[in-house]
This record gives sequence, C-alpha cells and structure tokens, in this order.
Amino acid sequence: MPSKPRRRTGGFAEVLAALPPATGTAGGPYRQYPVAAGGFLDARGRYWRLARGPLERRLAKRLMTDADEMTLGDWGGGWHEDFPDDFVPVLLTPEERPAAWQAALAEDHQAYEFRAEGGLTLLYLDISC
Repeated sequence: MPSKPRRRTGGFAEVLAALPPATGTAGGPYRQYPVAAGGFLDARGRYWRLARGPLERRLAKRLMTDADEMTLGDWGGGWHEDFPDDFVPVLLTPEERPAAWQAALAEDHQAYEFRAEGGLTLLYLDISC
C-alpha cells in the first residue's frame, strides 16, 4: 500500500516567526541575573559578557581598583531606574568603589569579571543577604 504524502511545514522556523517580539533583555519581572545569563547590557547599550568567576578575593580586590567599571548585584546595586523591567545594573563611580568593596566583605559575596568590546573589564560583586 502506498504511503500518504507528508505535508511539509516550516517547522521550528515557522513557530519562531509566530512568536511575539521580545521586549527588553530579561523578559520582564523574571529577571535573569548577569552571571546566569552569561552577560548583560548596561544603560549605555554596551554588552558585557561573563569572562570568569567566582574570583579569588585577592584578584577581586585588584579589579576593584583596576577594572574600567564596577557594579554590585541585585542586593547592593539595584536596578537602573530607566529600565524598571530589566536587569540593568547601576555602575559605580570610582569614589563609590571602596565603600562597595567593604559592604561586600561584610556579607557573603561572589566576585565575577565581565568583559566588553575594546578590552574593557567590569567587576561584578554579587552580595547575598
């Protein structure tokens, strides 16, 4: 008995095309944190990708002064006010870094290094309550 001809569909590409457009970088209230996502966009539109971590304390301390940018995780750094639905970390000024470092040392924390185009580095301190 001859088999029925198979109906051809667009498959997975067709399903993807039917999805609504994505909004933001993390998809709303269920924010994916930079370490879990492997990277994030900052408020300037620069993409930072996870380079390594968790880091040893000695290396994190060196990056605290040498990194081009520094931020604290959700607990300490908060959300950038211009992006309420997505995780966009607040970047710290050089003057704010020592106090942030001391706050991280006083709590349970992990340090991670992120990199951006042009060889820029960012120290991300993820502080736990």
